[in-house]
Amino acid sequence: MNKTAEYRFDFMAFRKKAMVLSMVLLLVSLGSLFSRGLNLGIDFTGGNLVQLEFGSPVEVGEVRDVLAGVGQDKAVIQAYSDKGVIIRMKADEEDARRDVLNALKAKYDSVQVLRFEKVGPVVGDQLRKEAFIALGLALVGILIYITVRFQFRFAVVSVLALLHDSIITLGIFSIMGREISVTFIAAILTIVGYSLNDTIVVLDRVRENWKHLRGWGIDGLFNVSVNQTLSRTINTSLTTFLPVLAFYIWGGPVLSNFSFALMVGIVVGTYSSIYVASSILDEWFTKSPVKH
Repeated sequence: MNKTAEYRFDFMAFRKKAMVLSMVLLLVSLGSLFSRGLNLGIDFTGGNLVQLEFGSPVEVGEVRDVLAGVGQDKAVIQAYSDKGVIIRMKADEEDARRDVLNALKAKYDSVQVLRFEKVGPVVGDQLRKEAFIALGLALVGILIYITVRFQFRFAVVSVLALLHDSIITLGIFSIMGREISVTFIAAILTIVGYSLNDTIVVLDRVRENWKHLRGWGIDGLFNVSVNQTLSRTINTSLTTFLPVLAFYIWGGPVLSNFSFALMVGIVVGTYSSIYVASSILDEWFTKSPVKH
């Protein structure tokens, strides 16, 4: 005989409110993406490349500070020697380019321009198309794997949770006008892996507890499963969030957008692993019960 479900937090009592919250966040994010778009960086839009040689050794951080003073704090700076740097920036206007060179010449006694040219985007149209194809294949692979490992409904909600986290992260960057670069893409991929892993941990516990469904009921089943994995979810999120926060505070402009995206993804991913997948499954099984 199945005993009554015992758990500390009744998460499923708030599932409908959580689903409404998620819908609002998704609509706001999609609205911003369609109306404001994304602030694409030089990796996507192209810009100008300047190769400079200084009379004495320079630090990349010092050069970045000078560029920040003329509104080019997002420029990509690469040192190729102790006296030489390559700068890629979005400045298309002649005045902006002149301001950059004048600021550097005012800071350093000897600055020689070795190369100056217009460059195309690192992430071109072909690469974007290939990326979307790869993403589509990856989602299909996830659907197949989780369907085989668990069941089809679990696979569907796992993919929905991934889309939920990614769209909200993109929406926040759109609303805040933060720059999208190649490092942001790396952050999104990390968020996808993190979110999927967290969701599967919860769903695996649901599968293990499925034998108690008749006694616990569907709400009790999900409440017990989420509560049993709650400490693991919180501990993993905190131990991941704190180092990323350190990167955001002390990592400087180079790591700012990357670490901010990861922080948003960790928070949203933790929320979705507790509420999004579980809430959708709870509603789905309540309205259309099936045997496992």
